[in-house]
Amino acid sequence: MKTLIIGPSWVGDMMMSQSLYRTLKAENPAVEIDVMAPAWCRPLLARMPEVNQALPMPLGHGSLAIGQRYQLGKQLRAEKYQHGIVLPNSFKSALVPFFANIPKRTGWRGEMRYGLLNDLRVLDKSAFPLMVQRYVALAYDKQKIQSALDIPQPILWPQLSVTQSEITETTHRFNLNSDRLTIGFCPGAEFGPAKRWPHYHYAELAKNLIEQGYQIALFGSAKDRQAGDDITHTLPTEMQAYCHNLAGSTELEQAVILIASCAAVISNDSGLMHIAAALNKPLIALYGPSSPDFTPPLSNDAKVIRLITGYHKVRKGDAQQGYHQSLIDIQPERVLNELNLLLASKGIK
Repeated sequence: MKTLIIGPSWVGDMMMSQSLYRTLKAENPAVEIDVMAPAWCRPLLARMPEVNQALPMPLGHGSLAIGQRYQLGKQLRAEKYQHGIVLPNSFKSALVPFFANIPKRTGWRGEMRYGLLNDLRVLDKSAFPLMVQRYVALAYDKQKIQSALDIPQPILWPQLSVTQSEITETTHRFNLNSDRLTIGFCPGAEFGPAKRWPHYHYAELAKNLIEQGYQIALFGSAKDRQAGDDITHTLPTEMQAYCHNLAGSTELEQAVILIASCAAVISNDSGLMHIAAALNKPLIALYGPSSPDFTPPLSNDAKVIRLITGYHKVRKGDAQQGYHQSLIDIQPERVLNELNLLLASKGIK
């Protein structure tokens, strides 16, 4: 069966969607899965063996462009897809499978998608509390799965693999010290400083880890570069050579490989956190206003630290530099202790 999936537009969501692809393959090994998503997703999709090909979505995240979506769907008719699954909840995301004349079009009800989707699911959020459960449920007949309790266990979590030769080549290219193990920091967050652990806490943790004999690699996009500089410049001058700010200097493909090279990762709630989880890295995930109750790191090697409960829709914290108080209150000593326990459980010293 040829299946077209309209994928998500965010790194974390794209990573969690792999659980759906893995489930489809487990249920029907002959299924051929194509994923339509923004072009930047290709490095992630290329590392998912369940995906036959990544089809670039040429239209921007907020663009309706019905005419262009019609032409895109019309071009796909020749592929003769038998099943389409739409993961975003928007009206526009359901247009391409409809215009492609895919006979079965599956997705959650979302915004005004009657007719566009003919295998429409009505979401009871309490029955599917996790995003990954909502994705995986779409792999099954809707009469079979009424809640997350009906999904066969265990859910197949995202898994990315990187070769040792890729790690050797890429760490050399970015001048990481081969004599020290690397701890990765992901200090950015898509929606601003309210979801970030303060840079001065990251710097204090980095200082302790460098004293223990590690080096630090800071990951993120170009807009996280300043957060990385703030961490590096807070360190004593003699330690700064062991803290590599790679934010904005790597392509996503390179970041995946470099994260795979790390002994462990410390991350805010971010897309890179989900990549680290899919690489099975020992991971400390730091949460503030956003909640791990919906999108936790999907890994047995992850430890979530959060001091508050519930979801708080906060774009900027009230504290200095926009940090949220609940993240300020997570002390570096606690993170270091949890990290050392994780490393010890993996035989890393």
